[in-house]
Amino acid sequence: MSRVSRVSRVSRVSSESEAGGRPRPGEPEPPPPGGMLWDLAGEVRMLLTLPAALTMQVAHPAVGAGVDEHSVFRTDPWGRGERSLTSVQLWVYGGERAAEEGRRLRRLHRDIQGTDAHGRAYHALDPAYYSWVHATGFPVYRHAQRYLGSRPYSADEERRLYAEWLQVGRILGIRDRDMPGTPEEFWPYYRRILEEELEGTAVARELTAVDRSVPPPGGGPWPVRTAVRLLWPALWPSFARFRRFLTIGMMPPDARAAVGLPWTPRQERRLRRLGRAVRTVVPLLPERLRYLPLAYAARKEHRRGRAED
Repeated sequence: MSRVSRVSRVSRVSSESEAGGRPRPGEPEPPPPGGMLWDLAGEVRMLLTLPAALTMQVAHPAVGAGVDEHSVFRTDPWGRGERSLTSVQLWVYGGERAAEEGRRLRRLHRDIQGTDAHGRAYHALDPAYYSWVHATGFPVYRHAQRYLGSRPYSADEERRLYAEWLQVGRILGIRDRDMPGTPEEFWPYYRRILEEELEGTAVARELTAVDRSVPPPGGGPWPVRTAVRLLWPALWPSFARFRRFLTIGMMPPDARAAVGLPWTPRQERRLRRLGRAVRTVVPLLPERLRYLPLAYAARKEHRRGRAED
């Protein structure tokens, strides 16, 4: 091997390490580059789906109680949202950092326990609750595809997406026996949770309310922060109504009904118009704007590595 080739190889290995690199032996593999989640999870369209998944999670009484008692979503909603988004990106694009992020989350939830609104004891790492939090992403992605994608997923695409979602579950430390192994097994499990567990918890109602104030975002340059802070009382009501609209609209109809959230034909027409606009505009964006920074960096590094190989 020439000196130039060796230098190139060392440089690429170093870059892979910084961008995530390969998982260490024995650790769960994140979804593969070029897979469905590699294209989906980091794209800006998926930001529209996150409130729906979060609300489905906290509509479970145990999860809602944990978030109500231990989360900073009221005092630091923007910071919590940013941290959660970074965590999701690491599961898919983090390479060797994916498994470490999964371990970090389990350490973070290790001491979260208490009693839910029905007087039942809960622990955040109970497989039934931890698995539900993870499971919500699959039906939300599937439902959102009908609005934000060019067409609904085929049966084969759903199967591939679910297989990759199971890989993410392993990153989070969820055992295979605690999650349905196939889409055919998933839907009865999902419907049982909707029928037997989900309800309009206090946190779910709070996340879809339009009359509860939220502090203004704190990031960005000082002039921008100042302007947003001054204008926030006027901006917040419209933002709150749009957040509620997206949260309910991107939630599968059966989950909507289980949580007790209303949805009208007029809202459905508005969501379809929004979806047409989004799926027309977003694919035209350059990749650096279409994908979130961590996803864009990982995709770029992967292409560079393939070209060098």
